[in-house]
Amino acid sequence: MERGQKKCRLNAETVQMAKKLGLNPKSLIRNIPNKSQSWKKPVYLWIREMYQERYGDSIKTSEKTDKKNIENNF
Repeated sequence: MERGQKKCRLNAETVQMAKKLGLNPKSLIRNIPNKSQSWKKPVYLWIREMYQERYGDSIKTSEKTDKKNIENNF
């Protein structure tokens, strides 16, 4: 999972969510959006949305963290 965490720039909380969802590093890396795939969300948002849909837990996120991650991914 470390390889996926590093390539997708995920924090520890998002990695735990991905593990709970049963995602492996290969599936995370495969879902990194390319510049021509503007419809794809960044991996950390994709994981958070799936987690929230499946478990219905509210996730604490700060806007600063989300903006910083978006800037780093593009």
